[in-house]
Amino acid sequence: MATVCVIDDDPAVRDSLTALLQAAGLEASTFASAEAFLAYGGIAHAGCALVDLRIPGMDGITLLMKLKASGSRLPVVVMTGHADVQIAVAAMKAGAIDFIEKPYSADALLTLVRRALNLAGQGEGMNAETVEITAKIATLTPRERDMLNHLVLGHANKIIAYELQISPRTVEIHRSNLMKKMGAGSLSHLVRMAISAGIGGIKGDSGKG
Repeated sequence: MATVCVIDDDPAVRDSLTALLQAAGLEASTFASAEAFLAYGGIAHAGCALVDLRIPGMDGITLLMKLKASGSRLPVVVMTGHADVQIAVAAMKAGAIDFIEKPYSADALLTLVRRALNLAGQGEGMNAETVEITAKIATLTPRERDMLNHLVLGHANKIIAYELQISPRTVEIHRSNLMKKMGAGSLSHLVRMAISAGIGGIKGDSGKG
């Protein structure tokens, strides 16, 4: 069985995540730092990794960049307690497949972990997913596409309203419609889909629409 590697400097978090993963029938190994994970050779043993972005020493972004530079295809989900979409986007640009904000629900975390494990070594599946996402983006109106671009950049509703010269309430309506059209269950899910399709200049923006 593939191992889920948990990298977090908080021992209470490591213990709780280990208990959660094991209760779900998954194997878990924990590390207090990115350095400890790399020294252990965690890449060779892991099916996926859960990484706190704010770990001391080598932080989560640096670890992701190191993994990417080494050619590793290890699926990584990053955890952040700062509700900062821009940092999460930077993490995904560095190679993370998704992010989750603390505090998170057990079900949400397990859903991401299982997705990460399923993606391990399945490059063709990831390409098929990108094709599906691109097709969904093609159904968006120009205003919804503008909204998606702003959300990927981490802009708050009031900033989007100012930039698009519409009311905050109208922003909320467009945002709700956008989420439904894309089939996104959360902002992190929406951002991940947009990045995989190249929205926001991460993988080569396919146009401003």
